Amino acid sequence: MFAQEFMRNALITGSFVGVACGVVGYFVVLRAQVFAGDALSHVAFTGALGAAAFGFDILAGLFIACILGGLLLGILGERARADDVIIGSLFAWALGLGVLFLSIFTTNSSAGNGTAGVRVLFGSIFGLSTSDVRTSALLAVVACLLLLAIARPLLYASLDPAVAAAQGVPVRLLGLGFLIILGLVAAQASQAVGALLLLGLLAAPAGAAHRLALNPYRGLLLSTLFALGAVWVGLTLSYLFPTLPPSTMIVATAVGTYVLAIIASTGGVWHPRSADGIAGA
Repeated sequence: MFAQEFMRNALITGSFVGVACGVVGYFVVLRAQVFAGDALSHVAFTGALGAAAFGFDILAGLFIACILGGLLLGILGERARADDVIIGSLFAWALGLGVLFLSIFTTNSSAGNGTAGVRVLFGSIFGLSTSDVRTSALLAVVACLLLLAIARPLLYASLDPAVAAAQGVPVRLLGLGFLIILGLVAAQASQAVGALLLLGLLAAPAGAAHRLALNPYRGLLLSTLFALGAVWVGLTLSYLFPTLPPSTMIVATAVGTYVLAIIASTGGVWHPRSADGIAGA
């Protein structure tokens, strides 16, 4: 497996994607912003379609749309923590705009561009070039460093925003910065697992970590390891069984990890809280 260049590129890129999603995903679940992550995943596809429809670089459109989407959510939300109404409105607007771009795209684009659009939707981790690997790695490192730099005050602001604000913590600025970082990670991960499956890699490993670790730093480490493990297991399964799509296997492994965490945290007994956790994730 390691002798194949496409697998080496996939494993390296997937590792950086997994680490970034694990680190950011922990705070996404902690701050109850899973819906925001879902909205940004659809914004990613809309941005890519818009760029393709008007002849621009697809990845550039994807990144710009995600970062601006995160910024918009932060500006509109109270203390940069958008509620369901704001997120849902952005979600609906992005989907409607996506339909328009899709109509322009399918009317004017060639079959080759159509294939590129499908790759953004479902991911193309086995088709990444060396340049894609370098770009993905750089963006993942930047996102992780930015998040780790604000991790301590962000944790405080996430657990008790009112007290944090009273203590002088810039709650709104932290929330805004976090949503921008989330947008960056959503864009970075979309090229690997696709816009539609991104949420599974953001939410499931982090949800499992929250169930298994009370200490936030242990939880952050577990979330990262679970996401990284999901990428490696998913890619290995897809390589051994070529009919299995890699993105699907990655997300299926991540969700399977969450289910196992539920079983481990409840002693094998199914509780209503467990079902609520799955619905939320």
